[in-house]
Amino acid sequence: MPNLTLAPDSAFAILLKARQFDAKVEQTDPDSGSNPSDDSSVDALEFGPSDDTLHELTSAIGDLNDDEQRDLVALIWLGRGDFDLAEWSDARTAAADIGRARVKRYVAEIPLVSDFLEDGLSQFNLSLGDYLART
Repeated sequence: MPNLTLAPDSAFAILLKARQFDAKVEQTDPDSGSNPSDDSSVDALEFGPSDDTLHELTSAIGDLNDDEQRDLVALIWLGRGDFDLAEWSDARTAAADIGRARVKRYVAEIPLVSDFLEDGLSQFNLSLGDYLART
């Protein structure tokens, strides 16, 4: 089993932030003057200029060092099926090509990134359920 430089708890924290972001949709009524209870709090599921979900996700990714970012991207690719566990070293090498300046945006723009990350972590026998039970 390859070693992860990315701490599993950090990976799961990013996964949960990504899951919150994945659930968001573009704003449909940016000038809504109603109060949240009048519109069944639908705005909570919309991504807008005052929403911090994307910032929280990209900030968490930006806080990782280069090796941890490579692991994060490689885990996503592993979960997506681009690489298998035997190709872990190749996945990390390829992830380095994205570069530190682009990795936050790259990860945030992958549809269903939280699912891919969860699948990648499961190949290391790490489970979101176990993480949630500990926290």
